[in-house]
Amino acid sequence: MREHEMINVIHTFLQIKKPAALATIVSTKGSTPRKTGSKMIITSTGALIGTIGGGCGEGEVIKKALEVIKTGKPVTHNVDLTSGLLYEDGGICGGIMNVFIEPLQ
Repeated sequence: MREHEMINVIHTFLQIKKPAALATIVSTKGSTPRKTGSKMIITSTGALIGTIGGGCGEGEVIKKALEVIKTGKPVTHNVDLTSGLLYEDGGICGGIMNVFIEPLQ
């Protein structure tokens, strides 16, 4: 999704006051599926708009985002893709990304 399209979607969520969170990659190190600035909106039902890369890393961020929606408190979540279940099979990228997750209120 292009930057201006995401901004329009964020604006819409803020206007209709539908519970959601915005996840933004704020830094990366090594190989990651998406780069700094990539954004994803997570609704209270778990629906997604945009992506920060998919897979287990995105799953972690979705879980954290649902907590952010409930608490209303932003967090920065570290997604470590350097090892894990799929690392030996080449199923993950091998980098690290920090994702800022904030409520859309």
